[in-house]
Amino acid sequence: MKHRLQFAGKKLIRIGILLLGVSILTFLLMQASPLDPLQTNVGQTALGSMSQEQIAQLEAYWGVNTPPVQRYLGWLDGVLHGDFGISLLYRQPVLEVIGIRLANSIWMLAAAWILSGLLGFLLGVLAGTFRGRLPDRLIRGYCLLISSTPAFWLAILLLLIFSVALGWLPVGLSVPLGMDAASVTVTDHLRHAILPVLTLSITGVSNIALHTREKMIEILKSDFILFARAKGETWRSIILRHGIHNVLLPAMTLQFASISEIIGGSVLVEQVFSYPGLGQAAVTAGLGSDLPLLLGITVITASIVFIGNLAADLLYGVIDPKIRRRSAKS
Repeated sequence: MKHRLQFAGKKLIRIGILLLGVSILTFLLMQASPLDPLQTNVGQTALGSMSQEQIAQLEAYWGVNTPPVQRYLGWLDGVLHGDFGISLLYRQPVLEVIGIRLANSIWMLAAAWILSGLLGFLLGVLAGTFRGRLPDRLIRGYCLLISSTPAFWLAILLLLIFSVALGWLPVGLSVPLGMDAASVTVTDHLRHAILPVLTLSITGVSNIALHTREKMIEILKSDFILFARAKGETWRSIILRHGIHNVLLPAMTLQFASISEIIGGSVLVEQVFSYPGLGQAAVTAGLGSDLPLLLGITVITASIVFIGNLAADLLYGVIDPKIRRRSAKS
């Protein structure tokens, strides 16, 4: 237990350093953006009708004339004290805006992450087991096709088929349009989330499936599998006892690494389906030059990714005791 705590402590320190780097990079990219906050959010026509005093107030509100270093250090000081600032667009605390949007996105992202992981693992095991045969060729063809398909294009295709042509599912949003919040049911939420979840699940399958396939083929060609067959074990027993057990760790590594892909894909998918989640808020903050909100979203999402990788590292020791012993000695 002591070694695990030390290992987790070192990882948390690294995560803190990485988050600092992510926030600095995000800030520099926002500073390099050609978008003018005043023209973007107020409009050139409105600015032309304002007095110099009004324009100066707007510049002070958007921090146009504030030195970049001062803006970043002021934001960082607030974060260290638990204050992520006020969203310039929503005029609410950044954590409140993120909390509302994350509540809409988190279970959708979790469902897509679990479905893509399970489906990718099963397809990879199946393809590796039937290497060179029809199931393998079909799965490889599917994965190669999906890996080259943009998430937003697939989202539009599913939208046209299931919402526009067939009318089975809603066109967009997370709840029925115009319905009172108290009247919205769990079924309504589920129906509106089916297409976004399906899109993210489909696009997240290929990497896990192809990698699991290669590992499965490598394991089935190993000497200990040959020895198991010589002892008279059935092919089914070899796959279940040896194959799946040995591909579980690399598959789990890819599964936790795919958190960043799911979150990144949700930015485009939420735009297509007008889903009011964290991805759509990030796009709005970027286009609207809402620096506090964009920095908050970036740090929060990066934290989720890093903590997911930390969870994978800790789970390695639970699944494979050899890794736990090696980490204890190091």
